[in-house]
Amino acid sequence: MKILELKPSQRKKGRFLVKLEDESVLRVTENELLRYDLSPGTELDGETLEALAAEAKRSAAKTTAANIIGSRALSKKQLTDRLIQKGAEAADAQEAADWLEELGAVDDQSYAAALARHYARKGCGPARVREELRRRGIDRSLWEEALEELPDPADTLDALIQKKCRGDLSDRRELKRVSDFLLRRGFRWEDIKAALRRYTELQED
Repeated sequence: MKILELKPSQRKKGRFLVKLEDESVLRVTENELLRYDLSPGTELDGETLEALAAEAKRSAAKTTAANIIGSRALSKKQLTDRLIQKGAEAADAQEAADWLEELGAVDDQSYAAALARHYARKGCGPARVREELRRRGIDRSLWEEALEELPDPADTLDALIQKKCRGDLSDRRELKRVSDFLLRRGFRWEDIKAALRRYTELQED
């Protein structure tokens, strides 16, 4: 298969468009350009063409992965899923995510800790943080260390109850409203009961 035309992509920096005589177009990076010594008129046999196409897809997945991670932090699984959604083969997406993990650009442990701190600032408890870690595909082996970033639930609950209460907690409707709010935030019922008791005792004093 002969190369009819080779030109830089107008849309993506570092990408080149290789137009073949059957009118198909390969998108390659400079790495493939040099590795295969590509130029107009070059003849590519079937095996070389297949290898070039596969390598170009792997390179494209890595470039896309680097661009995604450059704009926002993601877990390794989130990144892999995002690449597949953008059209990468599963194996190429996994290889790109592994590559960025080896470079330190993807770090699930640091990402998990950052998530825990973020939700702690929003006044969320351990159960909510665990759910967020699960939703983002963070391995369970990393959860406990991330949860160490959370402050003492008692302190957070005391502050939330002070802010949330509108009246006397002897009113069942008010008690249910506040309790449901705290449960949705991811706190254990045992911790909530203790915090409500502290609040009531404080009000009585």
